[in-house]
Amino acid sequence: MNSATASAKPALINLLDLDRKGLQAFFVGLGEKPFRATQLLKWIYQEGVVDFDDMTNLSKSLRTHLKAHCEIKTPEIVAEQLASDGTCKWAMQTHCGNKVETVYIPEERRATLCISSQVGCALACSFCSTAQQGFNRNLSAGEIIGQLYLAQKRLGPERRITNVVMMGMGEPLLNFDNVVAAMNLMMDDFAYGLSKRRVTISTSGVVPAMHRLGQACDVSMAVSLHAPNDALRDQLVPINQKYPLAELMEACREYAKIGPRKHITFEYVMLAGVNDSLEDAKTLVKLLKNVPSKVNLIPFNPFPQSPYRCSDTATILKFRDVLHNAGIVTTIRKTRGEDIDAACGQLVGQVQDKSRRHLKLQNARMENHAV
Repeated sequence: MNSATASAKPALINLLDLDRKGLQAFFVGLGEKPFRATQLLKWIYQEGVVDFDDMTNLSKSLRTHLKAHCEIKTPEIVAEQLASDGTCKWAMQTHCGNKVETVYIPEERRATLCISSQVGCALACSFCSTAQQGFNRNLSAGEIIGQLYLAQKRLGPERRITNVVMMGMGEPLLNFDNVVAAMNLMMDDFAYGLSKRRVTISTSGVVPAMHRLGQACDVSMAVSLHAPNDALRDQLVPINQKYPLAELMEACREYAKIGPRKHITFEYVMLAGVNDSLEDAKTLVKLLKNVPSKVNLIPFNPFPQSPYRCSDTATILKFRDVLHNAGIVTTIRKTRGEDIDAACGQLVGQVQDKSRRHLKLQNARMENHAV
C-alpha cells in the first residue's frame, strides 16, 4: 500500500441520496432515534439549510459527526436559458463533468419541472435528440432530487413547483432504485410533499420494471408509445423488440389497477407520413381497448440531422378526432421552450458517451451522404 492510498480519506456520504427510510436506517446505525431523519428532511428540503452547524435541533456531537462523514451535494447549474414563453432550461453539471438538462415549465395553474434520470440515454429511439448523444451512466438519487432542489432554490418561494415529470434525459426505469428514492422525497410530507398525482414517471416500456414499480411507488405513469403496431414501434422505439406491445399493454392494465389510479397516459409523437394516418389512429384505438387511457399527441420537435418532419395541424386534428370519437381522452401537447431546444425530445446535455452510439450515427450519416 503506497502512502497516497494509506492517506486517502473515505468518501463522504451524500445525504441527498437517502429517502426517509434510508435516513432512518442511517441514523439508527449511528445509535440515534429514527425521528432524526424527519428533522434532517425538514432542514434540507423545507428550510433550505445545508450547513450542519445550523441544524440546531440536532445534538452538537451528531452535527460534528455529520460534518466529518457526510455532505449535502447537488449538481451545479452552469447555464440557464429563458424561452419567450417563460420556459427555463438549466444545464446542470455532475461531479464527473457530464451535463444534464432540467426544464421548468410555468403555466397558469401549475408549474412543472422536467427532470433527467440518466446522463444521456441507454435506449435508441430514432426521433429523440437525447438518444443520439449516447449514454454515460445513471444519475444518483442525490443528483435527481438535486435538480428539484436547485430549481426551487433558483425560482424562490413565490414560484412553487407543483408538478414533476421524470421525462428528461434517460429512461427512468433503467435507473430504478435511484429514481424511486428521489420520487419518495418528492412526495414526502417532510420534504416537498407533492401529490402522487403530480409526480409522473415516463417509460419507453421496460415491462419488468413497470411491474416492480407498481409495488414500490405510487405515482402516475406515462408510456412513450409512438406507434400502434409492433412493426413500426420496433423501428421508432427499439426496446419494443424486447418487450412487444402485447406485454406492454398487459403491464399497463396491471399498473392501472393498483391504488387510486384512473388511467395511463400514452405519449404519441406525430411524425409526418410515418405514424399519423387515419389507419394508424384506428389501429391505436384497437390497441388501447380495455386499457384506461389518455393519449397525449406531441408535435414532433426537430433537431439537427433528424430524418423526420412534424405532421401538419390538419393531420394531427383528424388523428385526434378518431381517438376522441372512440371515447379516448386525447390532448395535443402545446410545444413549450422550442426556441431554446427545451421541448420534448430535444434535451441533449453534454454526454461523455460510453456506448459510442454518437460515433456510429455519425459514420452512418457519412456513408449515406457518400452514397
